Amino acid sequence: MDTVKKGDDSGEVEIYLGDSSDPEESEDEEPQTLWRAQPSVDEEEDIHTSTLVEISDTKPLINSRDPRGINACLKVEFEDVIAEPPSVRSGDRVWIWSNALFEVSRVWIYRIVTVLLAIPMSVISGLLFAVLNCFHIWTVRPCIHCVFIGTRWLQSFWSIVLHVTVVPLLTSAGKGCGGLGIHLSKE
Repeated sequence: MDTVKKGDDSGEVEIYLGDSSDPEESEDEEPQTLWRAQPSVDEEEDIHTSTLVEISDTKPLINSRDPRGINACLKVEFEDVIAEPPSVRSGDRVWIWSNALFEVSRVWIYRIVTVLLAIPMSVISGLLFAVLNCFHIWTVRPCIHCVFIGTRWLQSFWSIVLHVTVVPLLTSAGKGCGGLGIHLSKE
């Protein structure tokens, strides 16, 4: 029997790779295929690095999709949109079904719109940022460096003017005002 074992200290995963024509196997037994083992507590916490992760809606690959909270204002719940005052109430079943339909339609319409718009918007955004980066790297930054190289004499001249005129003036003003003191007293 050919098997592949992935082992660590917590357990093993065994996948049956053998032929049904192996002489070691009996005819009555069906080969048992173990596609994945039950995850341990450590594996559940570290779900993103496990090779056994099943991609689905119930196990997202990224826990926090808005880590900086830039869309915190979009956390809309049913109670934020629809509310009944105590004086006027619909039936309990109507309220429960309204809540359920609100949540289901909100989630599924978002998913449908996301499928239709997310990939094109990602491509457009990537293209825009690539063009802006290329423009900045190959046009803006070299132009700025050319201006700095061409005006190096102006930077030196301005530095000399400041050191000759402004620095002595402000130094003497600072020394003159440094001797002043303010004393507050309650009368």
